[in-house]
Amino acid sequence: MRYAIAMMAVLAVGAATSPAQAADPIKIKFSHVVADATPKGKGALEFKRLVEERLPGKVVVEVYPNSQLFGDAKEMEALLLGDVQFIAPSLSKFAKFTKKLQVFDLPFLFDDINAIDRFQKGKIGQGLLTSMESKGYTGLGYWHNGMKQLSANRLMRVPEDAKGLKFRIQPSDVLEAQFKALNANPQKMAFAEVYQALQTGTVDGQENTWSNIYSQKFHEAQKYITETNHGVIDYMVVTNTKFWKGLPADVRTVLSKSMDEATAYSNKLAEDINQADKKKIMDSGKTQIITLTKDQQAQWRKAMAPVYKQFAPDVGQDLIDAALSSNKSS
Repeated sequence: MRYAIAMMAVLAVGAATSPAQAADPIKIKFSHVVADATPKGKGALEFKRLVEERLPGKVVVEVYPNSQLFGDAKEMEALLLGDVQFIAPSLSKFAKFTKKLQVFDLPFLFDDINAIDRFQKGKIGQGLLTSMESKGYTGLGYWHNGMKQLSANRLMRVPEDAKGLKFRIQPSDVLEAQFKALNANPQKMAFAEVYQALQTGTVDGQENTWSNIYSQKFHEAQKYITETNHGVIDYMVVTNTKFWKGLPADVRTVLSKSMDEATAYSNKLAEDINQADKKKIMDSGKTQIITLTKDQQAQWRKAMAPVYKQFAPDVGQDLIDAALSSNKSS
């Protein structure tokens, strides 16, 4: 009897510690700073769905939107520390790690989102994904948000109208130079703080995509939005290089495949969401959208042109030329 009981105990311990039960799932915390309803938000949720469908019980993806875990200022450090495994910062956030990515902040560089897509999918654009591996960051894909518009409580049709206004910007030297070229006052500020800053008058205006403006209700705190399409807000999904290379090869393969599909999904949605949100802003009646004439658009381009000369040595003229060439249909 004692032998039987002892054997049962051994079997119970063995079952409890069997590989199938002992191995905890790999947990991926995916943190970002915008709402679920934005292109990035939907892309993150699609990535979660694909991964958990293909690796049930093996990988769990937790998505934290709206700066729930970390805001703009902390997410890059959090990734290196292993507090999160995936983040998707805007391309403006990477200048301290490689000056080459400043190319995406240059004003009026791309004619439209299709030109951006061509550049990012090309050899040079893909090469930029791995340009920060020595710093601990591995890029997995580019996610579109859309073209940027300018908003303020002052009507702006020509560059002179922006003079003296305080604009919230992302922490980017290129964006800072862009607004200084307009004789405006750029203020670096975390995304989560923008709405209150607009409400209280800490800043007079900001630049963003239609989807970000609508989802964060910026239009409710701004009298005018000038449709300039002067720049782009796109994201790079990045992971910790050590974490990524330490994953089992089969898991990494599935994650890469799922990321590619989530990227295609998110990017396809981006323009539709932006146009739908633009209409919602118009229909709200809370702000007036200003459409520029060709001559007015040319004036904005001319006013911001000096930024190219200032940053060409850091970015590389060859990289700028490659980006400009993407405006020509292939």
